Amino acid sequence: MACLMIVAVLAGCQKSVATITGAQDLPGKRIGVQAGTTGETYIKENVADTAPISYKSGMEAAMDLMNSNLDAVVLDELPAKEIVRQNPSLKILDEPLTTEYYAIAVQKGNTELLDSINKTLQRIQEDGTYDKFKAAFMPEDGNIQVPELDYGDSDKTLVMGTNAEFSPFEYVDGNDIVGFDVCVANEIAKDYGCKLSVENMNFDSIITALMAGKVDFAMAGMSVTPERQKNVDFSENYYPASQVIIVKK
Repeated sequence: MACLMIVAVLAGCQKSVATITGAQDLPGKRIGVQAGTTGETYIKENVADTAPISYKSGMEAAMDLMNSNLDAVVLDELPAKEIVRQNPSLKILDEPLTTEYYAIAVQKGNTELLDSINKTLQRIQEDGTYDKFKAAFMPEDGNIQVPELDYGDSDKTLVMGTNAEFSPFEYVDGNDIVGFDVCVANEIAKDYGCKLSVENMNFDSIITALMAGKVDFAMAGMSVTPERQKNVDFSENYYPASQVIIVKK
C-alpha cells in the first residue's frame, strides 16, 4: 500500500504539456525562444496572452521543453532541425511561422565595408564557393564536413560578432568556432584585405556591440527587421529562413 501511495504522489507531480498542432494553439501557452531573435519578436507581437520565455540558446529552451517546463519552442528552422536531430523526443511542426532572410549587419553609414561585403556575396554565389560551403554544412545525408579555411596572413583584422549557438551557421567544434557563416565571413575578410577574427557573445548583445564599435560586422543567422534597421545597415540577403515550432512528440 505504501508503495502505491508513493507512485500516486509522483504521478501527481508530473507536469502537463499542452497539445500544440500549429500557430493557432500558441496563445496562452508557455513558449520558449532564444533572446533577441525574430522568434521572440513574433511571439510578443502576434500571440495573445503569452509572454515568451527567453533563453541564451535554443538548446537551453529545448531542454526545458523536454523537461515539460515549456509547451513549445519557437526557433529558426535549421538550428531547430539540429536540435531535433540530437533529441528524438522532439519534433518540428510542418507549417512555418514566418518567412524571412538572413543578412550581414554593419555600423550605420559604413558604406565601404558594406559595399565590399555585397561584392563578396555576389562573387561567392557566382564562382560556386557559396554552394561548396552549403554542401559542407547542410548536406542531404546530414554528414557535415567542416572545410579547412585559409585565413590569410594579413596584419589587419576584421572582427565578426556572432553567437556560436546556431548550428550549422555558427557553433563550437572543439576549440574553434565554425559554420557556414564563418566560412562566408572568412571570404569577406580576405576580399577586404584582412584576417578574420570571431567574437562570440549572446545573440541579444551583438547589435549593441556592433553599434559600439567592438566588432566590425555582425553575422549570426540574423534576419533583417525594421527594428534592427533603425540601428544598423544590412547587406543583401544571403540565406532564406523561417521560424518554426518545436514540440514534444
